[in-house]
Amino acid sequence: MKMNPLGRTGLQVSELCLGTMTFGNQTPPEEGHRQLDRALDAGINFVDTAEMYPVNPVRAETIGRTEEVIGDWITASGRRSEFILATKHSGEGSLVRDGAPISSKTIRPTLDASLKRLKTDHVDLYQFHWPNRGSYMFRQNWRFDPSKSGWTKEQVEQDIADCLGALQAEVERGTIRAFGLSNDSAWGTKMWLDAAERSGGPRVASIQNEYSLLCRLADTDLAELMVYEDVGLLPFSPLGAGFLTGKYQGGAVPEGSRMSLNDSMGGRKSPRVFEAVEAYLAVAREFGLDPVHMALAWSARRPIVASSIFGATTFDQLEQALGAADVVLSDELLTRLDEVHKAHPMPY
Repeated sequence: MKMNPLGRTGLQVSELCLGTMTFGNQTPPEEGHRQLDRALDAGINFVDTAEMYPVNPVRAETIGRTEEVIGDWITASGRRSEFILATKHSGEGSLVRDGAPISSKTIRPTLDASLKRLKTDHVDLYQFHWPNRGSYMFRQNWRFDPSKSGWTKEQVEQDIADCLGALQAEVERGTIRAFGLSNDSAWGTKMWLDAAERSGGPRVASIQNEYSLLCRLADTDLAELMVYEDVGLLPFSPLGAGFLTGKYQGGAVPEGSRMSLNDSMGGRKSPRVFEAVEAYLAVAREFGLDPVHMALAWSARRPIVASSIFGATTFDQLEQALGAADVVLSDELLTRLDEVHKAHPMPY
C-alpha cells in the first residue's frame, strides 16, 4: 500500500483509509471488527470515524456507537499501535450537545468522551466536522452565501484563536497528535493556518471534504492552498456515495444500500448523476477496469490527496475496494476521465 505524508505532522498514512460511518448500524459490530482486521492486514494504517456516527440515519440514541464498536475491537485485538486513528467533533446543528457549536469549552469534554468510547488514550488526528460559520459542502454550494453566516471576520478570528488554545492544551496533554478540518473552504483553512503560525497552536494537517469523479470542488482554489501549504485532502465519498459503483443504474435500489435508506441520497440523486455515472462506467469498460477500482484509485492518486476514505457496508465490499491499490492509471485513462468531467461537471 502506497504511503503519503499527512501534512507536516511527520505521520505517514496509507493512500486508502477505512471509513466506519456504517459500523453499529448497517454494519454489525462483529462485521466491523472483521473489516478492521482485514484492512490492517492489507496494508491500510488509517481509520476514520466521528462522534456522531453511525449515519443513515443519524439518531440521538445511536450517537457514539461507531466509536464504541472500534473501541471494543481495539481492546480485543490489541492492534492500537498499528494504525492512525482519526475522529471528529460535531458542530452546530448536530444532534450532539443539543446542537451547540464547537468551542474552546466543548473540546476537552467531547474529546474525553470519544477517548472513553474508543478505549484509547489518544487520537492521532482530531478533526472539526464542519465550521461554525457554515459550509458550502453537503450540496449547499448552489446557494452558498457567506454574507448571511452571521459571523464577522473578527468573530471568526477570535473563535479560531480560542479553539486553537484548547487544542494546544490537548496536544500538551498527549490526547491528540494532529489537527484537521472537514467540510471547510480555502479561506477558512488559511485562517486556521495563519492563526496557528501566530499562536503556536496545532497546524491544520488535513481537510476532509467530499471529493470524487462526481464532486471536484477541491480542484480549484482549495487545491492550490493544499499544495503550497502542505495540507492533505482526505476525500470522503470517493465512490460518489455508491453511485460510481454502478449499482444504482437502471433504477436499481439494492436492499440495505444507502439509497434504500435515503432515497434522495442526501441531495445527490438526479437524472444528471445517472448520465454522468454511465459515462464513467463506459470509460471503465473501455479500459477493462472495475469501476470501483477506477474511482478509488483516481481519488487516492490525485496530487492533493493524502488518503482517500472509503466505507464498506459489507466485508465483500471491502475486499472489492482493496483491489484499487493495485490499479495503474495511465495518462490516456486520466485524459478520458477529464473529458467525462468536462461533459458532466458537478452533476449534484
